[in-house]
Amino acid sequence: MEIQLWREFLDPYALAVDELMIKFNHLMTAFRKSDDYCPIELVQGRVKSIASIIEKANRKKIPLEDIENEMWDICGIRLICQFVEDCYQVVDMIKSRTDMEVVSENDYIAFPKDSGYRSFHLRILYTVQSVSGPKKIHGEIQVRTLGMNSWSTIEHSLQYKYRSNIPDELKIRLRNTADGMIETDKELSSIRDEIRSARELRFEEERIVNDILLSIQNLYRFVSHREAVRIQEEFYDIYKEQNIEKLRHFATELDIIAEGYRAQTIN
Repeated sequence: MEIQLWREFLDPYALAVDELMIKFNHLMTAFRKSDDYCPIELVQGRVKSIASIIEKANRKKIPLEDIENEMWDICGIRLICQFVEDCYQVVDMIKSRTDMEVVSENDYIAFPKDSGYRSFHLRILYTVQSVSGPKKIHGEIQVRTLGMNSWSTIEHSLQYKYRSNIPDELKIRLRNTADGMIETDKELSSIRDEIRSARELRFEEERIVNDILLSIQNLYRFVSHREAVRIQEEFYDIYKEQNIEKLRHFATELDIIAEGYRAQTIN
């Protein structure tokens, strides 16, 4: 591959990363709008740098003219979850999608690498519409917990510093840290229902508050400024109590009031 063609070569991969990130972020938004628990905490994506592609090609003895077929992680998507159980739920969601094809998988969560690395890897084929027509892109999706991601980020930095020759003592310490992360993930899973309940309550509160403030803003068209301010102050007083039931009740009452004013306007 001539060096001046790198940009043209990587453009479809950049398009694939952009599209996949939009799709998974939209999935997160859809879960939260429906007040349903979202198993995805964060979406990350990147196109492998030219330097990283060349380094991996040399290490894996892949001729540069073959990297399009032999290297699957030029397009990389990372889906980060709170719990191990969520990782497997997300994997099943990806497998059920029709806009990408899962070619192979590696479960490094159940079967960690010797270094302690854990993550679930899915190799996919994803079609983008390039200027020259449809193009199938090889991509890799990694699904992992927050703890796994923290460990992997640190390990990756050390691999870069030591050029994949991390000192044995440091390898042992990394492995011990990975074992600690496994225990942390197990402990978090044991209180998963409590954590999920708290998160769902927080998202519901945010939705109710947004709806209330929007309703108050809309009421300005029907009531006096003084009345709107009174309603808003009543809301702030209720909000300070941190009582979700009172917020729900206030939102319901506000909807009834707003509907009454709208009906009067129509009549």
